[in-house]
Amino acid sequence: MASPAPTATRQHRPGRGAALLALSALFFALMGVCIREATVLGVGNEMVVFFRNAVGVLFFLPLALTRGLAPLRTARPWSHLKRSACGLAAMYCYFYALAHLPLTDAMLFSYAAPVFTPLIAWWWLREPLTARMLLATAIGFAGVLLVAKPSGALVSAISLIGILASVMAACAFVSIREMSDSEPAFRIVFWFALFSALASALPLLWAWQPLQGEQWLLLIAAGLMASFGQLSMSQAYSYAPPGLIGPVAYLAIVFAGIIAWLRWDEVPSQASLLGAGLIFAAGLIPLLRRSR
Repeated sequence: MASPAPTATRQHRPGRGAALLALSALFFALMGVCIREATVLGVGNEMVVFFRNAVGVLFFLPLALTRGLAPLRTARPWSHLKRSACGLAAMYCYFYALAHLPLTDAMLFSYAAPVFTPLIAWWWLREPLTARMLLATAIGFAGVLLVAKPSGALVSAISLIGILASVMAACAFVSIREMSDSEPAFRIVFWFALFSALASALPLLWAWQPLQGEQWLLLIAAGLMASFGQLSMSQAYSYAPPGLIGPVAYLAIVFAGIIAWLRWDEVPSQASLLGAGLIFAAGLIPLLRRSR
């Protein structure tokens, strides 16, 4: 890894960062609903990944048309490329796990990234690593286990792909924090969408499929939710270290459960409700000041 940029100019406002990360979790939960609906209608993973990124590029067209390309220019292309590589690898691993594991197991892997984030942030950026952060990630992960109720497939060989998705997602979160001293959130999201769209277009040479009206709407909606989620997440990690507010990302599991209850009448069990409580607690623990 390249040596981290000085952290003196990075902001430290964990309350605002946690709120934005919670908003990001809601957007990503809505994105997951759109992807699930599109997959049920027969849209392949390659198409889903591409449109999730391509819509993100189009999302920035109004900015480029009204203000030109100046706001999107960057002096750190390699940092953006590194962040994009981590994020796209995490995305492909997650969709691969989603195609070969039960849905709850794949979701567990997708939102287990905060377990690895504090360690990677400590190693990569030398961000502080405290017992409070480790406690929060452990409690949050226990909550995810209760909500997701993983099956025996979780310990199969394919689970390594899911674990890799979590690790790469954690690397992406930390890389966002690394760039936050010079790069605004919209620029980070734009370059991620552009690099990822170009890379994910290659599989369409053999995996392109014609789409119907409802499939188009779901893919566009998924891309928009992903763009809003990326903007919120990037801004959140510019306000606070990933290891500090990372457990708030677990709220995506809670939001997904609520939406599933309203959309598909999937009533959460007592274990799921207990898990949701642990997830909320995990998000608050790092933000509480130690009493004197």
